[in-house]
Amino acid sequence: MQPSVAERRPQSFDRVLSSMCTQPHPAARRAAERFLAANPGDPATYETIAELEREAVASLAEITGLADAVGVDGDTEARGNIGVRENTDSHGDIAAHGYVTSGGSESNIQAVRSARERAESDDPVVVAPESAHFSFHKAASVLGVELRTVPTDDAGRADVDAVAAAVDDDVALVVAVAGSTEYGRVDPIPAMADLAVDAGVPLHVDAAWGGFHLPFSGHDWGFDVDGVETLTIDPHKVGRAAVPAGGLLARDPTALDALAVDTPYLETASQASLTGTRSGAGVASAAAAMDELWPDGYRAEYERASELAAWFAEELRSRELDVVDPELPLVAFDLPRATFEAVRERGWRISRTGAGEARVVVMPHVTRGSLSAFLDDLDDLDAPR
Repeated sequence: MQPSVAERRPQSFDRVLSSMCTQPHPAARRAAERFLAANPGDPATYETIAELEREAVASLAEITGLADAVGVDGDTEARGNIGVRENTDSHGDIAAHGYVTSGGSESNIQAVRSARERAESDDPVVVAPESAHFSFHKAASVLGVELRTVPTDDAGRADVDAVAAAVDDDVALVVAVAGSTEYGRVDPIPAMADLAVDAGVPLHVDAAWGGFHLPFSGHDWGFDVDGVETLTIDPHKVGRAAVPAGGLLARDPTALDALAVDTPYLETASQASLTGTRSGAGVASAAAAMDELWPDGYRAEYERASELAAWFAEELRSRELDVVDPELPLVAFDLPRATFEAVRERGWRISRTGAGEARVVVMPHVTRGSLSAFLDDLDDLDAPR
């Protein structure tokens, strides 16, 4: 007989090494519980959660370098807006610069959808490196656009020359990755932005996982790079918000205006989000987590995770395992199939890249103690040396 729902408990994160989700910050957990029933999809009715969403988008704007580009009423204060029009004379039209999504997949699909809606071609094409997240394949299928993937270089980053060769008059969007899901690689964003500007098409940056590490990494990746038009960043990953809490941001409000549909039976007359009813819990937890952790907490986590990833990579090398040099705190390494299956049988939740390497993401719940225990199991299984 199955235990009741009340008797079941969530899986422990102690041996979870490949997930890009983690335990939410305590403040994020408390905020999520308070706003479980609030619906940011109708902000004119649920005004408090609408205000929290503006605060969350404002924080995401600052994190991604959009602080001087986002604003309302002609000022330059980063206040963030969600692309809606309220049925009240006192509010009028609200400029659109972003909203809290269900996650990176929704954000990427919406970026493609926005580009399609604004495309001049009847057969719009999206150009992306082969390292792009599988959500772009979903987007192409759902939206009826062609996804044209191009090779990466030997380091796993987008090959700018290959991207340039793939751009023609039908291209509606170029995609760059800032923290790839498999290897944590950051594409040459400035070069890709220049290419997109020259071609007259928007550049979308997928920083779903990397976005909360990148401000401290020295990379050029965000809205402070001319030509970056839309960007994905997920608070429910390294940002430590509760799931679901992604983020879609735009430099120009027209990018989200292209997504708006009329909602005449709500107090809010239009919405630009993909889903209708949305998670107030995700919105509130994102605002709370960023309020607690930006910037010092995220900086400390980046430094901790980067140091731990470097240590772990060296430990693996000392065991004569081939390791992909980590760029962000993600370690991919060759592991014989039998050993891979054996450590999984011992309860370690690890996954493989498309090329077959084992993959460990150093999330906030991953500690030196847990990685040491993993290495002990490798040694016990007599991994190659």
